[in-house]
Amino acid sequence: MDASVVVVGAGPAGLMLAGELRLAGIDVIVLDRLPERTGESRGIGFTIRTMEVFDQRGLLSRFGEIETSEAGHFGGLPLDLGLLGAAHGAARTVPQSTTEAVLESWARDLGAEIRRGHSVTGFVEDAEGVTVTVAGGPNLRARYVVGCDGGRSTVRNIAGFDFPGTPATTELFLADLRGVELEPRMIGERTPGGMVMVARLPGGIHRIIVGERGTPPPQRRTAPPEFNEVADVWKRLTGTDISDAEPVWVSAFGDAARQVTEYRRGRVLLAGDAAHVHLPAGGQGMNTSVQDSVNLGWKLAAVVRGTAPETLLDTYHDERHEVGRQLLANTRAQSTLILGGDEVGPLRDTLAELLDGHPEVVRRLAAKVSGLDIRYETGGGSHPLLGARMPRLSLLRDGRPTSSSELLRSGRGVLLDLEDNATLRGRARGWADRVDIVTASRHGDLLDEDPLVRTAAVLLRPDGHVAWAAPGSRSDLPMALARWFGPAR
Repeated sequence: MDASVVVVGAGPAGLMLAGELRLAGIDVIVLDRLPERTGESRGIGFTIRTMEVFDQRGLLSRFGEIETSEAGHFGGLPLDLGLLGAAHGAARTVPQSTTEAVLESWARDLGAEIRRGHSVTGFVEDAEGVTVTVAGGPNLRARYVVGCDGGRSTVRNIAGFDFPGTPATTELFLADLRGVELEPRMIGERTPGGMVMVARLPGGIHRIIVGERGTPPPQRRTAPPEFNEVADVWKRLTGTDISDAEPVWVSAFGDAARQVTEYRRGRVLLAGDAAHVHLPAGGQGMNTSVQDSVNLGWKLAAVVRGTAPETLLDTYHDERHEVGRQLLANTRAQSTLILGGDEVGPLRDTLAELLDGHPEVVRRLAAKVSGLDIRYETGGGSHPLLGARMPRLSLLRDGRPTSSSELLRSGRGVLLDLEDNATLRGRARGWADRVDIVTASRHGDLLDEDPLVRTAAVLLRPDGHVAWAAPGSRSDLPMALARWFGPAR
């Protein structure tokens, strides 16, 4: 084997997966067809859930100062993300080019090998692994291949994954501009002929998005649109002339909504846009892609190491396919609200009324677009955190302050004992090679209704989700450990 895992695609999903695999000590080669990073910034921020994910891996400091906001939207209707009470806000101005640079540096620091200018042209799977044919480099042999190569995924096409859904009905343009002053406009701001958006980025750059109603995309664009095409649409919809601006980057996208029927076929898996495409409402696509990789990385590593059975990989499809399905549902709903004609006016008015007078509706939609509504199946029980991601909890360990997020930095599982229970720790000793067994106490005040006030212990998966909690889990601790981490040593 040239590597245990070959990852195809060096975007956020592929680089995040490479880092996760290296945290677990798995050798990985990342292939990308481009000779270097493009510097393009299709995504410009992180949802609250991605901020939590980067925090638990100690990555936030690598981004420098991050501007956060509690302002969100659903289909252009404003949402107060502060009602979620999360430890982080949403990041609004981090270009995707910066995200890719940070994740590549992290993955390389951990020992990932990244080969650029290498295109995958085919692969053949057998009982022991996959032989990958590469243009621009030697062929490779690996145990698994993961396609993180975007909406037009070569890996998906070669492997024959079904990719049903709806085609794009509207083409939208995106342009990053210098030398122009425009007032900010929220995504989904409607005009008589379509929608517009303006966001200010670092370095004096303005990002615009514009979509003209009733303009389906061409059959297939082979090159980015010319800037004059974008400027013409902008003038028709806003009356403003931006033709003298300097275009830094111009692109086009549509509102297609598609998802593969399975995230794994044997030794070939998909993550990110290779598995799901949709209108990029609220930047959910890149964020969901990163979270796909965090879900997959530790599971694939455990199977490669031989500490967990191959059936653990089936939970990747079970968990993330449902997340992707809900993602497509909410972005299609937002697409209707943003791109629909006059007929959606009553729908927008009704939803605006609900958002204005019912905080529980705001919280529900805010959690959906922030990634905080995700909960995985754990076998049942009464504890309210089962299957959810562990909220950041301040702790004292051996008299020193730490947090539940910091305990996850190594990418291992964590059994957090909050009542110094030696019997409990003894029952987990057979998994100590894969799970950190930590005794700590709560540090700081918690509200009486906080479920962590009466929690004696929690078992955290490497992705931060609660797999078992006491009291309240239907299964006992050894059963939960065996389910997620394989048989005891």
